[in-house]
Amino acid sequence: MSKVEEKQELWGAETSKAVANFPVSGRPIPPQVARWLGRIKGAAARVNADLGLLDRDKADKIAEAAARIASGELDDQFPIDVFQTGSGTSSNMNANEVIATLAGVHANDDVNMGQSSNDVFPSAVHLAALDEITNRLLPALDTLGASLDKKAKEFDDVVKSGRTHWMDAVPVTLGQEFGGYAAQVRQGIERLRDTLPRLGRIPLGGTATGTGLNTHPEFAERVRALMSEETGLPISAPLDLFEATAARDGIVETSGALKTLAVSLTKIANDIRYLGSGPRAGLGEIFLPELQKGSSIMPGKVNPVMPEVVTQVAAQVIGNDQAIAVGGMQGHFELNVFVPLLAKNILESITLLANASRLFAEKCVDGIEANREQCERYAELTLSAATALNPYIGYDKGTEIVKEASKSGKSLREVAREAGVEESVLDEALDYRKMAKPHD
Repeated sequence: MSKVEEKQELWGAETSKAVANFPVSGRPIPPQVARWLGRIKGAAARVNADLGLLDRDKADKIAEAAARIASGELDDQFPIDVFQTGSGTSSNMNANEVIATLAGVHANDDVNMGQSSNDVFPSAVHLAALDEITNRLLPALDTLGASLDKKAKEFDDVVKSGRTHWMDAVPVTLGQEFGGYAAQVRQGIERLRDTLPRLGRIPLGGTATGTGLNTHPEFAERVRALMSEETGLPISAPLDLFEATAARDGIVETSGALKTLAVSLTKIANDIRYLGSGPRAGLGEIFLPELQKGSSIMPGKVNPVMPEVVTQVAAQVIGNDQAIAVGGMQGHFELNVFVPLLAKNILESITLLANASRLFAEKCVDGIEANREQCERYAELTLSAATALNPYIGYDKGTEIVKEASKSGKSLREVAREAGVEESVLDEALDYRKMAKPHD
């Protein structure tokens, strides 16, 4: 951008009106949406020129200006508050005006040719979310899944007490627990991937109500193909243009997968901070990496700061999903009028989850160490190991042994021996590693 451009606002009258009309949150539309408006406008101009509808020189100038928006260079030229007219008309006009100023063309007749805010703005939102999930969130989740998988292998032989209802249960390995966490992340990835084909169905070409008035019949297909070729994203036609203009179900579905991921990450992060609680008055089965001082008053205190960040992010994503669900309901007749709200919330959720997943992997999971001595001590202390005696002595006699061990403080093996259980049976049944992996 030249020094002249740095000193001026490139938008026009409609953008200025919107800025004055909507001083609501102080937050503009997500920059990813503005950038995708640029991509759509650039592709549209090139296609309209190919179709003989737009002068080639004008199309080239529009495409050049639009590319600057798409690159993020002109993010500061999109000042309109995210809480604006529900179709995103203000931001669509914002893009038209900025490009028109730079290209020296007409904002509506040239830049907006064959388009309506009602099909362009939601298309930009869908594609921004598709892009961010594909190129930012999924790689971050792959990183987290790989970190958890690595710890599952590293801790494969660390036997410990299982816990159900927060109470001692039969032995497991620390590796099995981390393997479960890795599986949750992998399934979260699968759920997200399943939504992408539907998220990539955009309403472009429907113009105002889904009829396609004022657009060439080949326009939308060509623009989609051009953008898909340039980005590698699965951009496709909707099953029905009226559905695609009136409803935002693809975003609602994707947000549901993001919410499920947030639920999974909450379980994982909570388990990890509980396992690391202590170091002396908690479970203390793992050591978390020390990132910073844990207290301004208690010397030497270490807190599970990254799991706390993850659970806060998850809470925000779950809240965003609720807002998206409400916004998705607002498809009145031929148009959903909550698209800016949907854009704000789904892109925030994607960004938060991507950043939190990457940081969780790099600053927490990768540095976790097992407290092997503590884990094995808990494995030997759990009275639920008596479960392994059931095939030999039955449930009722096993219950008597557990109650006596709990009352007397003696070990399970000692009480069982006093109850007449043969030593060979105890050696066979009370093998804690075998209990954790009975089918190996």
